[in-house]
Amino acid sequence: MGLPDRPLALTLGDPAGIGPDITLLAWEARLREAIPPFVLLGDADVVVARARALGLEVPICELERASEAPAVFRHALPVLPVRIGGQVVAGHPSQAAMPAVKESIERAVEQTRQGVTRAVVTNPIAKAVLYGAGFAFPGHTEYLAALASTTAKPLHPVMMLVGPDLKVVPVTIHVPLKEVPRLLTSELILTTIEITAEGLRRYFGIERPRLAVSGLNPHAGEDGGLGREEIEIIAPAVTAARAKGLEVTGPHPADTMFHASARESYDAAVCMYHDQALVPLKTLAFEEGVNVTLGLPFVRTSPDHGTAFNLAGTGKASPRSLIEALKLAATMSDQAGGKA
Repeated sequence: MGLPDRPLALTLGDPAGIGPDITLLAWEARLREAIPPFVLLGDADVVVARARALGLEVPICELERASEAPAVFRHALPVLPVRIGGQVVAGHPSQAAMPAVKESIERAVEQTRQGVTRAVVTNPIAKAVLYGAGFAFPGHTEYLAALASTTAKPLHPVMMLVGPDLKVVPVTIHVPLKEVPRLLTSELILTTIEITAEGLRRYFGIERPRLAVSGLNPHAGEDGGLGREEIEIIAPAVTAARAKGLEVTGPHPADTMFHASARESYDAAVCMYHDQALVPLKTLAFEEGVNVTLGLPFVRTSPDHGTAFNLAGTGKASPRSLIEALKLAATMSDQAGGKA
């Protein structure tokens, strides 16, 4: 079975959020644009109830095997059952649903690693609710890496946010801002640069990626006057990356990296912390942005937004970021030829 014949594995995310809404709307969009076939790993009853709340008439087809999804995708939303314990109420998250949320992610990874599905696309989860249910990972990115890691080869996941005109990578991800200076090392920055460059080559077809690396401090430290991290940590990583033949510049002042002409000079920006990377991306492409995890043995994408409990079941949620995540997952898997 070739890649185009395999569906994407789509997780339900938090069922009380907008995951069911945007999944239904993304499936409906197949009649207007080229949506790659996907199979939802979730509870069909939740999807049916949400469709009713949204006034949508969406036929649901429960499958025994994910491989059946492409054959039914045109006329029904394929669902590989993952049952949720307890009642699901739109906008009201419950810890009772969290075992199913985890199972959906785990089964999506399993199906993709077995070659049944071509990539993993994850709907948004509510980390605070998962933490209350004993979830031990900062977020999706770290959990996926743990699922895919082996004792022989621990993985280093890298989060890339992709928009129409910008790709950004934060070196540190879901950590308090005050911890960032302590966590930054030249080795961590160099590893992030290398994984980013390899991801751009493998999944985006950029033979010689150009990377721009930000500083940590205002004005990139002003030659040490506003901090020495640029001199002692970031610049050595940039030098080491260049010594390995990578096309890397920096450290640059972050406040001048993201205007239109600056963006033309690089293929991706490597930033030091979460908001330094995500604020410009979400400002430029809030609805079109896609979250990509590099460094995994499979393709993974996700909408670049949260669960939006206040919008669940209201009909106001936009499926655009999920649609872009589905399309990008298919494109990346095609580009890689099924090999991460």
